[in-house]
Amino acid sequence: MRRVPEIGVALSNKRVDEANCGFVATKSGIYRFFWLDDSGRLEESDRLIKRRDLLKISGMGFAQAALMQFPLPGQSKSPALLEAASESKADYTLRISPVAVELDRSHILSTTGYNGSAPGPVLRMREGKTVTVEVINDTDTPELVHWHGMLIPSEVDGTEEEGSPFVPPHGRYRFQLTPGPAGSRWYHSHAMAMDDLHKGSFTGQFGFVYVDGGNDSGRYDQELFLALRDWEPFFTSTMEDDDDDTHNDPVLEKPSTVNTDPNGLEVGSMIYSINDKALGSGEPIRVREGQRLLIHFLNASAIENRRIALAGHKMRVIALDGNPVPTPRDVDAVFLGAGERVDVIVEMVHPGVWILGATEKMIREAGLGVIVEYAGQHKQPQWVDPPRFTWDYTIFGDPNARPSTPEMTIETIFEKIPGGAGKFNSWLVNGKPYPHEREFVLQEGTRYRLVMRNRTDDAHPMHLHRHLWELSEINGKKTAGIVKDTVVVPYYGRAIVDFTADQPGLSLFHCHLQQHMDYGFKALFRYG
Repeated sequence: MRRVPEIGVALSNKRVDEANCGFVATKSGIYRFFWLDDSGRLEESDRLIKRRDLLKISGMGFAQAALMQFPLPGQSKSPALLEAASESKADYTLRISPVAVELDRSHILSTTGYNGSAPGPVLRMREGKTVTVEVINDTDTPELVHWHGMLIPSEVDGTEEEGSPFVPPHGRYRFQLTPGPAGSRWYHSHAMAMDDLHKGSFTGQFGFVYVDGGNDSGRYDQELFLALRDWEPFFTSTMEDDDDDTHNDPVLEKPSTVNTDPNGLEVGSMIYSINDKALGSGEPIRVREGQRLLIHFLNASAIENRRIALAGHKMRVIALDGNPVPTPRDVDAVFLGAGERVDVIVEMVHPGVWILGATEKMIREAGLGVIVEYAGQHKQPQWVDPPRFTWDYTIFGDPNARPSTPEMTIETIFEKIPGGAGKFNSWLVNGKPYPHEREFVLQEGTRYRLVMRNRTDDAHPMHLHRHLWELSEINGKKTAGIVKDTVVVPYYGRAIVDFTADQPGLSLFHCHLQQHMDYGFKALFRYG
């Protein structure tokens, strides 16, 4: 018996027999230490080790024995240990399968979800504590689960373009990730859908991840996770653009000559919900006067950006995309691009029965809302239109902050080709659709400024995987301190963000509207 060596981080303080121990390579290029105890039970360390550190102890004999027991891919295996490892329980299991969602008594729909529901379960994780996730695919098509907003290796990010492996039909895939940063993240399918509206993010494959950083003040009485969702998508040639918040902004990037060719088919919906219930169905949110509500909003739509309000109340925005804002502000409504999250605190100081829902009447009455009921109140639910205002990221910034000066600038121009993909529109980044072979090559450690020029008549929620960016400017209005992973680039407008290239590997950059991404609106960032 001998003690596991110290190599900068402790793998374990156990004494183990070299014949019954080893390191197993994870998908992210790091190793976990396993051993069998005296009773034959598999044990594992709670710390990970990088390959370069493992090689430092290769001359000690211990590592040689370990690698013989748990070898690198392609080497001989130790069946007893590997079998034991495969039987260890995952920290989180997601089962992809057909589910029925009862939005209300007249709308019971069939879709694909996680663990028998849509949305899937709220997964609570601890920042920095490595977890094992197992995804079981009970469907007939390959699937991917993306961990939106996480700073994790591309191999486990759940994106085909980055090299993440598919979960095969009627198969399973187990991997490890280290959650972070703290805050509201989410998971969803990242499979391509193209012209199949029963795939990808058109399905019910979405759910919250909340990463606990240990700094929660606990100054609230209820915590709610509310996902805004549309259902039963269909192709249409007469879709109205409901994300009207951005249409009042300056049109700094509107071309002098606009392409007036007929648009291709777009995707619409007429059925909506918050989580899995339409407005008026299911249980209301029950509150008492004087309570403080912490609400985590998520726009889980594959189709549209949305604005939502709680009638009779203001909402204090405390975080955007899970990241605390420098200047919390009270607002009458919040605007969320597809994929965005907004965390708010609501003081329950106006007794009654109110509607929390979409500000667009048609959308709200088609299901996008939930009743909020004070104790002892038995009235008809009330809706009061909030004052009209333009959503402005910059009011949450730090007016005194000086953003770091970027070392390099990346220019991007977004364009639409109406009907460019036959029945559908096609989308270009810098004059071309995906892929962009070695066009966006990052140098590790460099601070970049990413300029996004939207020369289309849509507002695009843009997302860069595996990185966080700081908003620097929106339509000429400068700001600092607002950290996000998704930013809505306004209609014919411009957004500028700064980020540090600190996540080596492949990173997908794309519009978070499924159809736009599928038909060219994406690019791959890589490290040189």
